[in-house]
Amino acid sequence: MKKIILIGFSILITACNLGTQPPTAESIATQTPQPTPTVVSATETLVFTPTSLPPTPEPPPYYFTDEFTSDSTYWKFSQTGGLSLPTTSFVNDMLQINISSADTWLIGIHTANTYKDVFIKAKTNITSTGAFGLICRYNENGWYEFNVYSDGTYNLLYGKQLTEGVAKYIPLSTEFSGHVAPSSEIGLQCQDDFLLLYVNNNLLRRIDVTNYGLGEGNIGITASSVTESPVEINFEWVQVSE
Repeated sequence: MKKIILIGFSILITACNLGTQPPTAESIATQTPQPTPTVVSATETLVFTPTSLPPTPEPPPYYFTDEFTSDSTYWKFSQTGGLSLPTTSFVNDMLQINISSADTWLIGIHTANTYKDVFIKAKTNITSTGAFGLICRYNENGWYEFNVYSDGTYNLLYGKQLTEGVAKYIPLSTEFSGHVAPSSEIGLQCQDDFLLLYVNNNLLRRIDVTNYGLGEGNIGITASSVTESPVEINFEWVQVSE
């Protein structure tokens, strides 16, 4: 009887040993450590580096010749009449003005210096019917404007800006000259109370402007279309002298 019990006990122990599996080692996942956030102190001063500005261009001498080899910030252009705004560009060593609508006027004022007595000259050419010209004594009270047309007509005007894009003109003289050509050198001399008008080194008129009394002001140029458009007007150079 004892023998049977011992055999049964032995079988029970064996069965228990067979059912128990050895423990399996668990793999431990490797985690990438998170970056530690940077804490900015409330008292820490942040330094900003300002963006460098382009240098201010050197102003031209009081008397100068502009050959339009590069863009100039001293030329300021504005429309004084007409439908479409003329376009200006500095190309091929010239100031090029394109006007796409008829009866349209543009003035360009050189803002670097002001003058009372001054002699302005320019070399110009035009591709169609229209006009080119010069300005002296431009200020808030008005200006004197000498225009030369491609058909040989020239005039002298007293101009005054009324609103943006609109100016009032008073004719002081209108004549015709056989010296005018599509490519011409024009000149305007402001001397005391007189204005002297030149085309291709020929003195056309000497006009008394005492009644208008404009004092010191800027110099400038003009360009305009008449009944036909488009028109291209080029200034090869502008010279300012005594």
